[in-house]
Amino acid sequence: MITRDRRERLLGTLERITRLPEEPPVVVVDNGSSDGTAAAVHERFPAVRVLTPGHNLGAVGRTYGAAALDTPLVAFSDDDSWWEPGALARAAEVFAAHPRLGLAAAATLVGPDAGPDPLNDVLAASPLGHEPDLPGPSVLGFLGCAAVARRDAFLEVGGYHPVLHFGAEESLLALDLEAAGWGVAYCPALIARHQPDGAGGAPRPGRAAQVRRNVLLTAWLRRPLRHAVAHTARLALEGRTDPTARLALTGAVRRLPAALARRRALPALVEARVRVLEGAG
Repeated sequence: MITRDRRERLLGTLERITRLPEEPPVVVVDNGSSDGTAAAVHERFPAVRVLTPGHNLGAVGRTYGAAALDTPLVAFSDDDSWWEPGALARAAEVFAAHPRLGLAAAATLVGPDAGPDPLNDVLAASPLGHEPDLPGPSVLGFLGCAAVARRDAFLEVGGYHPVLHFGAEESLLALDLEAAGWGVAYCPALIARHQPDGAGGAPRPGRAAQVRRNVLLTAWLRRPLRHAVAHTARLALEGRTDPTARLALTGAVRRLPAALARRRALPALVEARVRVLEGAG
């Protein structure tokens, strides 16, 4: 679980997670909080391990936490999400039955009324279909706070990419797992709860620009160069009238040297699967 400056929300979520019947070991990565988060967790939940890297790692905090565990699976949560009782036991069964499964995307129920997240239907209808050695439809995206990963597979591909920080970081991880031969599948039998802040779970300020920035950076990191160049040109054109696109492009340009230094094109078969998704969209 990753958190930053949301002490009370985190403590409430830990109340739920520490009562799960599976009694999983819990690791919290404090991404540079200044509100006494670490001390509060130590006091109220002494069995919870708190890691304090000293600055905001972004989504890489999840990698940092996974590396500190020695369990075969890692169930990810944020400070506003948790797992339904029994979901982690079912996850263990699913992974044991499907050795190629690298990551399972759970069904997510949102808010106090536990309504289904619209992403559930998108994942269920994935045009990639249902491969026989996976427990559900193959997907190349998921919700970061509602996923269970095979720890060895997750760490083998490097976990979350440091260039992206936050915003659509899940897609790049899914691509890297697929490129390494691991399956990523939607498993609706696994249920996570998510209670985001804001009216109707509205995105945090700046989130839209971060997502668009990272979609472009993912193109430069993994997609064919002609695709990355075309995507950059489109975003630049949109930026003439769209401040969010302009902000996304500016952010991507700052990170582009780091992305190019880590560029590794996808295998042809994985690139073809990405194009299937793009064609369906």
